[in-house]
Amino acid sequence: MDGYQRPCDEIGFNAEEAHNIVKECVEGVLGGNDYNQNSINQWTASIVEQSIAHLVKLGKAYKYIVTCAVVQRSPYGFHVASSCFWDTTSDGEGP
Repeated sequence: MDGYQRPCDEIGFNAEEAHNIVKECVEGVLGGNDYNQNSINQWTASIVEQSIAHLVKLGKAYKYIVTCAVVQRSPYGFHVASSCFWDTTSDGEGP
């Protein structure tokens, strides 16, 4: 069993794989729908829940954080801020 590696032991984060998973979730939920203020809460919840579920199914030893904002296209700006903290001794190296 020397050469055996469980999927969760794979080294390195595959950003393209994660991007594709999230993109498919967004497209699946929003599809060709027009912006509808009454649907925003359901859409964002579904996108986040599906994205996390699919990422966890990869079986990799990562902690995932998914944030979603659905914004109507307009000439006005959109501002968002986020922050994160991790313990490099238990959560791996920083960015």
